[in-house]
Amino acid sequence: MTGTAGPAQSQGPGGHGAAPAAGTPADGLPPRERMLALLAIGLAITMAILDGAIVNVALPVMAKDLAVSPGAAIFVVNGYQIAVTAALLPLATLGDILGYRRVYLGGLGVFTLASVACALSPSLDLLIAARLAQGLGAAGIMSVNIALVRFIYPHRMIGRGVGNVALVVAIASAAGPTVAAAILTVATWPWLFLVNLPVGLLALLVGSRTLPATPRSGARFDALSAGLNALTFGLLIIGIDGVGTAGGRGLALAEIAGAVVVGAVFVWYQLRLPNPLLPVDLLRIPAFALSMATSIASFASQMMAYIALPFYFQDVLHLSETQTGFLLTPWPLAIAAMAPISGRLADRYAPGLLGGIGLAAMAAGLAGMALLPAEPSTLDIIWRLTLCGLGFGLFQSPNNKVIITSAPRERSGGASGMQSTARLTGQSLGAALVAVLFGLTHGSGAGQPIALSLWCAVALAGTGALASVLRRQPGG
Repeated sequence: MTGTAGPAQSQGPGGHGAAPAAGTPADGLPPRERMLALLAIGLAITMAILDGAIVNVALPVMAKDLAVSPGAAIFVVNGYQIAVTAALLPLATLGDILGYRRVYLGGLGVFTLASVACALSPSLDLLIAARLAQGLGAAGIMSVNIALVRFIYPHRMIGRGVGNVALVVAIASAAGPTVAAAILTVATWPWLFLVNLPVGLLALLVGSRTLPATPRSGARFDALSAGLNALTFGLLIIGIDGVGTAGGRGLALAEIAGAVVVGAVFVWYQLRLPNPLLPVDLLRIPAFALSMATSIASFASQMMAYIALPFYFQDVLHLSETQTGFLLTPWPLAIAAMAPISGRLADRYAPGLLGGIGLAAMAAGLAGMALLPAEPSTLDIIWRLTLCGLGFGLFQSPNNKVIITSAPRERSGGASGMQSTARLTGQSLGAALVAVLFGLTHGSGAGQPIALSLWCAVALAGTGALASVLRRQPGG
């Protein structure tokens, strides 16, 4: 990894902290190198996002091939999620210490090798172990991708860069089920992982040549903080996943309580450190803290709708799985269409106001879904879900811009890790809320828990809109 310099002392053009490392352009990369660097980031993020989604489709086949129960096979998905969530902040901090380029390329290499190990796994235990390693690699990719954008794009174009990353995420999320179905139509489930090999090698080749070297903080890595972080988020995610299971709800609540206790110790310890792994010091920045709250609320709202709506389409409207997939498609497609536009708008207008308008539109679309007539037309559903997607797309890029630019430049890794952690935490909380609502209203008919879930999603989106507007200020 040549060209990586030690910590710089002068003020960088991004507005805060250390200047870029030697060999890195003072304010972003030239246009050609910028596009190639974005290609490397896009390929890696696409793999990480897809592998968090496409495996769901193949779980029944995996369970049969490996001769295990469906319940046991679910940990193939959960293990990946736990590894990603637990490793995000430690790897983001490692990015501050070693440089974001190194962590990104290292994570990409681990992810690619672990994908091959997943494909070759002859048993469930080995497959889960490989998925845990794959999750660690994905965490390396996700933890610093927004931090790299801050060095790839000129300061005046950071919103555009964040919007391009959001576009990639939206397309990958929308394509997940389709890609999985296409692969499984012509090949067996190991090919879901083997396809990552050529893509990963290409991303490594392009990334090693184009990703910029970034400043290094010179701080020491705190293993105790990393352990407390992993225990806190590991217990939290496992507990949240178990809340919806009636038989295991007591254990799940105990795990969540344990996460709260360990988390309290974790935060207390971080407050005593000059360079905390959990960037509690960044949470003292009002724009950063409100952006984090907005992100958690918005992703929880989106996940509640994503889980509840298939039940509405299939159990209430009695539509097929294919029709359900078709009706859900406008939401991610609208996000993909709006993401680059909102990124450009965020470079010209107050991101907090844009985010507030976007989440208000999303809340309106969700309320419209909750108030659908008994026999809605396809158009009734599509325009409401399109409004949700356009609103979320308008919110996401400006919100991510505020998260990354409100932190000092040398703390970009911590800010990037917090952004990804907020997304995963919000998604987990949203899934848990739906599970609890379905459990509390069991036997009351299919419509009631779905309606409650949608109205809760409306409340969360509205709360996020309020938080977004409250942080409105010059530059953010």
